Amino acid sequence: MSKDFWNKRYLEEQFAYGINPNEFYKSQIEKLNPGKALFLGEGEGRNSVYAATLGWQVDAVDFSTSAKEKALKLAKEKNVAINYTAADLNKYQFKKEYYDLVVMIFLQLPKELNKKVFTESILSLRSGGKLLVETFNKKQINNSSGGPKDPQLLFSEEELKSLTLGLKVKILESKTIELNEGMYHKGKADVISFLGEKV
Repeated sequence: MSKDFWNKRYLEEQFAYGINPNEFYKSQIEKLNPGKALFLGEGEGRNSVYAATLGWQVDAVDFSTSAKEKALKLAKEKNVAINYTAADLNKYQFKKEYYDLVVMIFLQLPKELNKKVFTESILSLRSGGKLLVETFNKKQINNSSGGPKDPQLLFSEEELKSLTLGLKVKILESKTIELNEGMYHKGKADVISFLGEKV
């Protein structure tokens, strides 16, 4: 979907996906010691701002400028700071061996860009750093709870494994959940949750 589509969606007064963090991500970050985290396709900031409230040093990226404005507003309301860059992930310059955590929550990208982003994300992790992903799996095409209708943008466990070679898999789980994230993620959803560690 285009930059214009996302800018328009995030211009709405309400937060499209709510202000509360994703449940899987929340359950995992609360077990970790705060460090440096990178959030990709971060939208309106619900996940990155939550990390900042826990004491993380946060970088966030999304190509939507209206998403950035709302994320910074949310950060201000929560009395925390996040470093948010409005950038196309095709051109974004990843730091090397810098982060303790990289987070992608429902980030759907074309195949070639997806491969590049996963590769760069893993290179940006320090030893012991973690990659946390929750994404829609192929079955989501039959649900009305959000996500793309292009099967090329949906995942299988095998595809996720192939994108994360070199990481020690801590969690790789396909499950059906009840999403309740704002206006656009609501109802039964088929997702894959992943947590991997760089060794």
